[in-house]
Amino acid sequence: MQANIDDVTGWIRDWQEGDAAARDRVFTRLYAELKRLAAAVLRSESGHDTLQPTALLNDALLKLTLAKQAPEAGDRKHFARIVARAMRQVLVDRARRKLADKRGSGEAPLSLDNHDMALSANPAELIALDDALATLAKLDARAASVVELRVFAGLTIDETAQALEIHPSAVNREWAHASAWLKRQLGASA
Repeated sequence: MQANIDDVTGWIRDWQEGDAAARDRVFTRLYAELKRLAAAVLRSESGHDTLQPTALLNDALLKLTLAKQAPEAGDRKHFARIVARAMRQVLVDRARRKLADKRGSGEAPLSLDNHDMALSANPAELIALDDALATLAKLDARAASVVELRVFAGLTIDETAQALEIHPSAVNREWAHASAWLKRQLGASA
């Protein structure tokens, strides 16, 4: 198993150096794992009923492929976090397009009491959450990463701790802090 992790890390480095074949090997090796991540993101996603995990993942990978440079991922876990962020961006872009068509519908502000609510949010709520999360990332990058992994990637406390290589109690603290901060921000924008 260690060899597989080392292979992926090496392939990521090769991709960063311009090797398109290495990029393809990374995608091939991690595709099933990343597709499960996409399915978790969409599991409770009511606002994107027509979007399938494969399509979400492919859009995220296409976004990474079209970037001018390969993502600066140090290893497999870091790459998964980058893909989760790309999936978030795909969902937010989709929400922005929907909102551009509708331009608001008088919906109530997003509640973070149950973090799954963010996945079923209407486009305006999702965009407000994304904007608030971008601000939080400037103030506290780790707290923003916790929210991103919990809300947009659907990870548990333990999975988030493993992905960020921190203790689950630290994830709980960051989650409580970030949730309270986001509630204040989203409440202020209502």
